[in-house]
Amino acid sequence: MFKSPTLAMILAGGRVDELGVLTYYRPKSAVPFGGFARVIDFPLSNLLNSGIELIAILSQYRSYSLINHIGTGAAWDMIGRYRGISILPPFKDYENPDWYRGSADAVFQNLDFVQFHKPSEILILSGDHVYQMDYREMIKFHIEKDADLTAAFLEVDPLDAHRFGIGEIASESPRGGRLVRYEEKPEKPRANLASLTILCFRPQVLYDILAENQKHDSYEFGRDIIPLMMEQNYKVYGYIHSGYWGYTRTIDEYWRTSMDILGNEPRIDMEGWGLRTNLEHRDIRDGQPVLFGSSAVMDNSMAYNGCQIDGTVRNSILFPGTHVEKGAEVVDSVLFFNTIVEHGVRLDRVISDVNTNFGAGSRVGGPIIDGDGEGITVVGWNNSVPKGMIIGRGCTIYPQLAPEKWQEGVVQDNEVLK
Repeated sequence: MFKSPTLAMILAGGRVDELGVLTYYRPKSAVPFGGFARVIDFPLSNLLNSGIELIAILSQYRSYSLINHIGTGAAWDMIGRYRGISILPPFKDYENPDWYRGSADAVFQNLDFVQFHKPSEILILSGDHVYQMDYREMIKFHIEKDADLTAAFLEVDPLDAHRFGIGEIASESPRGGRLVRYEEKPEKPRANLASLTILCFRPQVLYDILAENQKHDSYEFGRDIIPLMMEQNYKVYGYIHSGYWGYTRTIDEYWRTSMDILGNEPRIDMEGWGLRTNLEHRDIRDGQPVLFGSSAVMDNSMAYNGCQIDGTVRNSILFPGTHVEKGAEVVDSVLFFNTIVEHGVRLDRVISDVNTNFGAGSRVGGPIIDGDGEGITVVGWNNSVPKGMIIGRGCTIYPQLAPEKWQEGVVQDNEVLK
């Protein structure tokens, strides 16, 4: 039988509460990003550009959006006799009576799929990070070290280190070395190398350690698998990644990472990185070119096919189908597919989900006050904000609000309307 060099498994089915209404109807990996793409497009494109052609996507939470986006896998050239993308949803049978109980359990429940392909290495990836990486360099390092597990790390601000899995690596080379200590989200971090949830395993070792982990009551790679392997003296190495890496776990992080696309020297170069997406999803490829009216102002912003700009757009990202009418102003905002901004509207630090209409004269969001944080206002999908409505900074508007919910006419700062 054909032996696949590397099998990649993308952990893509979860939801995080910090993204609030953006993950109300979709997993975090399927959240729109960058004016036309989805967050999962980054690891998928990295795999394509690394020559890794056998991919499994582990999905559990509201998978439809993700399945619809992946389609046949043709957008990433993943169609062929020995290549392809398989979506592995959770299931129950006589041996597995539970849904996926964690990232490690999700892989364990699909070991029949893994073992059928007999890969030389197994690459485990998170589906919700924004970055460019040639996985071949990490796999080469893994093979050179004859490692049982190689985990990728990135240097982060010491003040943020407590939010991540933190490793200490022996100084063997600039690329990395033996992992000498690992702590998952420590209260007082001893180092500032953060795990990127990019893990390369020797297959038999992964099979064995996942089977042993089934005796425990927690099933996560960072919290459980890496510490268990280190306790048992497996050969665990750390590989140091030095490029850009964007986190999208919270609303503020999603907004900041999105803003890294803009500017004269953007930190995220989606074209240069070779980013691919499924242009058939939501008929993106069939949209008309962007239309600019005589009164349009576009400053340090991005708008994709199907947009119509008649108002002012500054430091913002507009997805296909968005229309900014004359006299409207959009500042420091991200507007998903088919958002309508009527005349006289002002949006400031707003993330708007799909199919949202902002009625004439409404005011949503606002600038930072006294350096008290990003204060992003998020409007869930399929909403119609009434004319003249005022919504403050840092607010959350749940999807598909009934008309009577808007009766007060004002939503105060940091208020949740549902």
